[in-house]
Amino acid sequence: MEASRGIRRLRVAIQQADLDDLRQRLARTRLPDEVAGSGWEYGTNLSYMKELLEYWRTYYDWRKQEQELNRFDHYEALVDGLKIHFIHQRGRGPNPKPLLLLHGWPGSVYEFMALIPMLTEPNAYGGDERDAFTVVAPSLPGYGFSERPRTPGMNVRRIAELMFKLMTEVLGYKRFAIQGGDWGAFIGSCIAKLHPDEVLGLHLNMVGAIPAEGRNVKPLNDEEQEFLRQAEQFRRFEAGYQWIQGTKPQTLAYALNDSPVGLAAWIVEKFRAWSDCSGDVERCFSKDQLLTNISIYWFTETINSSIRLYYEERRRPWRLEVGERIEVATGFAAFPKEILRPPRSWVERLYNLKRWSVMSAGGHFAAMEQPRALAGEIQAFFRDIA
Repeated sequence: MEASRGIRRLRVAIQQADLDDLRQRLARTRLPDEVAGSGWEYGTNLSYMKELLEYWRTYYDWRKQEQELNRFDHYEALVDGLKIHFIHQRGRGPNPKPLLLLHGWPGSVYEFMALIPMLTEPNAYGGDERDAFTVVAPSLPGYGFSERPRTPGMNVRRIAELMFKLMTEVLGYKRFAIQGGDWGAFIGSCIAKLHPDEVLGLHLNMVGAIPAEGRNVKPLNDEEQEFLRQAEQFRRFEAGYQWIQGTKPQTLAYALNDSPVGLAAWIVEKFRAWSDCSGDVERCFSKDQLLTNISIYWFTETINSSIRLYYEERRRPWRLEVGERIEVATGFAAFPKEILRPPRSWVERLYNLKRWSVMSAGGHFAAMEQPRALAGEIQAFFRDIA
C-alpha cells in the first residue's frame, strides 16, 4: 500500500565517515576572541561555546541519539517532485485524529521527540485514549532529512501546498488537524486559509498570519499598542539574523556549512534568547538536545536551504487580503517567553479564535520546553471542537 503511493520507510543512519569528519573538524576549531565580561551581549558566549565544544568532541554520542530518533516511524515520499521526510506515528485510541505537526527554524522534527508519544499514546501519560492523534511530523523542504530545493520560490505558500498534498494526496487524509509554531504557524495558517474544508482545526503557539491592513484597521487598544512596541524592539535589537538570512543567505551559508562550531553558535544563541531559561540555556535544554538538533542540520547540510526560507518569504510573502481572517476554528497557547506575545484581541483580528490559554511557563520552543503542557492544550482544544 505504501509503496503504491510512493512512500518508502526510512531509518536515520549517518555514515561513519561523516561522524569522523565532524570529530576532526571539532578538534581543529579556531575560536574567536571576546570582549572581556561581555557574557552573551555581543552574541554567543565564548566560555559556553568552549564547554559545548568539549562535550560535543568527547562525550556526545550521535549513535545513541540516532536510536532515539528511530523509535519513531520515518518515511519519505515524493511530493511535486521533491522528497519529503516525515514521521508518521499512528495513534493508539478508538478514533485518532490525523494531526499535521509543523516545526520552524532553527528547529527540526527533533523538537517533537517528547511531544509525539504524549499525543499518540495519551493513556501512557495519564490521559484518555480518546484524545489520541495520529501524528504526521514532516521535515520542512530544505530542513533536516527532506530534500533541499534547488529552484527559487520555496516560500510559505509553496510549502503549505506541499504539506497539504502530503496529507491529502499521499497519505489520503480527507480532513486533518494542524499544530504549528514559528514557520510552522505561518504554514499551518496558510493551509487553513487556502483549504478550510479539509482542516479540522488549527492550533498555534505563535501568531502565523499578518493582516493586510497592518495598523490601519481600527483604533488599537493599549495591549495592541504595547505588542507593536515589543515587535519594534525585537526588530531593532534581535532581528539581525532575519536581515542576513532574508537578504544574503548564501554568503552566510559558506561559514555555517563549513564550521560545526559556527553552526552551533548561530543556533544555540537563538535557543537561549527565545526560551524560558532566564539566561541559562541548559535550564531548558540539555547539551544532548541542543547538539542533536544542531547535528541534524550539520549532517544533512541543510543550513543553507533552511535559511533561504527567510529570503523567499521576504520577496513573496503570504499575507491575508484586506478584510480577511482565517475562519477555521483556532486554538492559541500563549507562552510567557515567546518571541512576540500578542494580546488576545490581536489574535482575534486574524483567526476564528475558539480557545485562548495563557501558559504558566515556556517560550518559543514549546514542544521541547513544555511538552506535557502543550500536549494537554492540543488535546483539550480538539476535544472541544470535535
